Amino acid sequence: MKICKTIQWGALAVLSLFSVTAFANSGVAFIHGTGHQTDAYNDYWTGDFISSVMKNQSNRNNYVVINCNFDKFMWDAAASGCLAAQLTTYMQNNNITSLYAITHSNGGNIIRWIMSNPTSDARFPAIINAITNVTALAPSSAGTPLADAAIAGNAFESTLGWLLGYNSDAVRQQQVSWMSYYNQNYLHGTSGRPNLSKNFKSVVGSDVDSAFWDGDSYCAGYQYQVALETTQNWLDNCSDGFLECSSQSAAGSVWFTDKNRTNGSEPLSHQQSRRDCFGLDVIIRNDI
Repeated sequence: MKICKTIQWGALAVLSLFSVTAFANSGVAFIHGTGHQTDAYNDYWTGDFISSVMKNQSNRNNYVVINCNFDKFMWDAAASGCLAAQLTTYMQNNNITSLYAITHSNGGNIIRWIMSNPTSDARFPAIINAITNVTALAPSSAGTPLADAAIAGNAFESTLGWLLGYNSDAVRQQQVSWMSYYNQNYLHGTSGRPNLSKNFKSVVGSDVDSAFWDGDSYCAGYQYQVALETTQNWLDNCSDGFLECSSQSAAGSVWFTDKNRTNGSEPLSHQQSRRDCFGLDVIIRNDI
């Protein structure tokens, strides 16, 4: 009798788990990087990238594109507070219980702030609980020497301000020494720090191609590849033109480095890692 009851309870538990999993409402969040976005769908990601990523989903429209002021420090109400507000509204309005987050660049720091400081905002725990995965495209987890260069006011600031902006709080935040301090004291996921409670996996961009005779150099805009080739002068050999590979891989785990998975083993520049270049969109689509 006891054996039968044990089997029955076990079967009920399995059915209950299956039921919860089967009826979980899954959603996708696209979280931009540095900048004050008001139309990130068109201006940051593009509809082509988002539509391709969502192509195989049962509800292709079940996603949210975040528009926040990520020129602010990550803890600012206009940054992590705005992100929390928009995610909470999306989750409540769509009964989202399972959230796949896609971040780019500094967006990875904003979501990592939420995941690392669950008690600092009443909205954070529900968001963390719903997150099943963070795919961090070229995250600036350890900052970039370009932020130091921009703050110093050298030629980078005047010629390539499109990449970072000008002396904003977010640029200050992404200075290498500043990010080292935040990682050691306020953020989880880097070496020697507590692990993040949910999967945070990075896609690392390792180089920039800008040869005018190479058609691949024109994906996401040839002019940006030329600019990113210039900024590589401030960086290690392994970089996407904005971030060194070591920064991109500093938090969580590395999902893959561009050339190991992209079509034609092409590198992903910092601009291309938020576009439908070399099959990146399909890789993410299949992962979701």
